Amino acid sequence: MPEVSTKPYLLRAIYEWCTDNGYTPHIAVVVDSRTRVPMQFVKNGEIVLNISFEATSGLKMENQDISFSARFGGVSRDILIPVENVIAIYARENGQGMAFEAPTPATAPTAAEQQEEREESAPVLSSVPVSEPEKKSAASDADGNDDPEPPKKGGRPVLTRIK
Repeated sequence: MPEVSTKPYLLRAIYEWCTDNGYTPHIAVVVDSRTRVPMQFVKNGEIVLNISFEATSGLKMENQDISFSARFGGVSRDILIPVENVIAIYARENGQGMAFEAPTPATAPTAAEQQEEREESAPVLSSVPVSEPEKKSAASDADGNDDPEPPKKGGRPVLTRIK
């Protein structure tokens, strides 16, 4: 049976120390393909998260993963962090805590992976099909009619998001 790492136990101990002393526990995490966090808050492949009782819901600090729900910009998100990706846990108020070795480069995100994740989350724009009246107007222009129909007023523009 493989030996369990001491890291999850140390994380839980520092978390408990922070809460017992009225401090706000934060964790710094290296983001990779196994980490589920809001990508718009990731900077340089890392994210810092407030894991206090007030900031999270359903916090579970297990031996393999840390999971919880938290609000980002008013939207609730489910967060999943592999314990091996945690590089620090500390109290926001005084910076006391513990740092850990960063994961090996094989598990750290590559620039290509980060770009791919950004592209997947970005909305995609595409052209909107031309309606029948516009097609007729375009056809009359092609027939040599120099007096195009003026655009109709009052209609509300419609934006269609295509996934």
